[in-house]
Amino acid sequence: MTFSVDVTVRGYELDTQGHLNQAVYLQYAEHARWELLRAAGLPQDKLLASGVGPVALEATVKFLQELRGGDRVRVTCRFMYGEGKTFTVAQQILKEDGTVAAEVTGVAGMLDLTARRLIADPAGHLAALADDPELLKG
Repeated sequence: MTFSVDVTVRGYELDTQGHLNQAVYLQYAEHARWELLRAAGLPQDKLLASGVGPVALEATVKFLQELRGGDRVRVTCRFMYGEGKTFTVAQQILKEDGTVAAEVTGVAGMLDLTARRLIADPAGHLAALADDPELLKG
């Protein structure tokens, strides 16, 4: 399932050329990841109480179209699990007309906050804690 959240590009997020600063694309992506977790019933305090927290291990941004102040965008987020301790996060930042402005792909895991190691089954752990685990299925 692909989750999404809408964002409006704010003036203070622009660079000297008048388009969205490159670092802000990553902030939008992180916002969408946290909103997905929250929508699934996994706000930050619930995750921390369970002794784990999400950790980004790798992120790649492909810039495809510029974004300017006032542009409204939709930021998608999808978790894709495999067999190991990590999972892929696939995201797009879409303009109102559906044009892909950026693609953000990453590798993430769930960190045991005491042992400081990745847990073995992030999909299972998240599903067991979530109020709506269907949102977390990629």
